Amino acid sequence: MEKQIGNPGGANSPRARTRGSTSAGDVGAPWLVLVYRVPSEPTRLRAAVWRRLKALGAIYLQNSVAAMPSTVGGARAFRALRNEIVEEMGGTALLLASEALVGEADIVASFNAARDEEYQEIVDRCQAFLDRIEKETAEKRFTYVELEENDEDLTKLRRWFDKVRGRDVLGSDGARHAEDALTECTQALNGFADRVYEVDTATNSVLRGRR
Repeated sequence: MEKQIGNPGGANSPRARTRGSTSAGDVGAPWLVLVYRVPSEPTRLRAAVWRRLKALGAIYLQNSVAAMPSTVGGARAFRALRNEIVEEMGGTALLLASEALVGEADIVASFNAARDEEYQEIVDRCQAFLDRIEKETAEKRFTYVELEENDEDLTKLRRWFDKVRGRDVLGSDGARHAEDALTECTQALNGFADRVYEVDTATNSVLRGRR
């Protein structure tokens, strides 16, 4: 489950970009590095740490060595995870604030690639959303039930995007594609809603005519 980057070797460091993308409360170094070890059994402990790190947007430099750009929020989350590993899981962990002397470009590229993967997942889900709208339109399923379900699904996609964008502190290229996909979904939902309202209005007119 731990995805590692290649051996650092880039000589041009984007350190200034890293600092510029973090919050004003920067803790003092471009990268936070968590070095940890948890007991091999039960395996759920390792899986739990992996899930926590993934949710934070951290990347693996190598096995059990995770890193993320240094922000106050990131430091707080890493401290909490370190404490959990040591106090509750019976493991060991070190938390470092570090600068890369060589190869930071590779770390930045790996971090942005992880965000791009998340954005692409959103794009894929958006396409599935559009396919469903198209299918419901072809079948003329213009009901408020369908509209409400679609609205809820789009709201979930937007929340997912907000979470990814919140940890995309270095500004990966995938954000724009995900935003475009969400905009297309919004337009499709608005069009579907118009058809629902049209059917509702027509139905009510027919009922009034029968009275």
